[in-house]
Amino acid sequence: MIMTPQEATERVEQLITLTDRLTSLVAEQAKAFEGRRPQDAAVHVEETSRLANLYRHESARVRANPGLISAAAPPQRLRLRRATEAFDAVLARQARAVGAVKEVTEGLVRAIAEEIAGQRQKGVSYGASGTQNQATAATAITLNKRA
Repeated sequence: MIMTPQEATERVEQLITLTDRLTSLVAEQAKAFEGRRPQDAAVHVEETSRLANLYRHESARVRANPGLISAAAPPQRLRLRRATEAFDAVLARQARAVGAVKEVTEGLVRAIAEEIAGQRQKGVSYGASGTQNQATAATAITLNKRA
């Protein structure tokens, strides 16, 4: 389905507006993570999720049918391409920031688990031959290496 130039222009403008807003929200989240204030990233989670789903849906539609925007003027399509490149760059920045937060959090959990395990008393039991065996203490913390 090929759109008229007016319809294609409107669609491209809508995509640019959507992409710019989403880029702005994701940049704010990345900045919050980089500033070690992940609680600040939660402010716009609902809007970011809604816009990300809309972006995913619309970009899939355009990929499946490039005729939706092909009638728009080349400078306008170039603006959309640049907005998309900026969005991709911000996503990469956010991924690095979230990865760093994840590593720190996992390190803290691991350190706490090791400290708890080290402070527990080691139990002593007798084996089949009557000698004492050092039993390892069970811990209540489960570490998931896939998280």
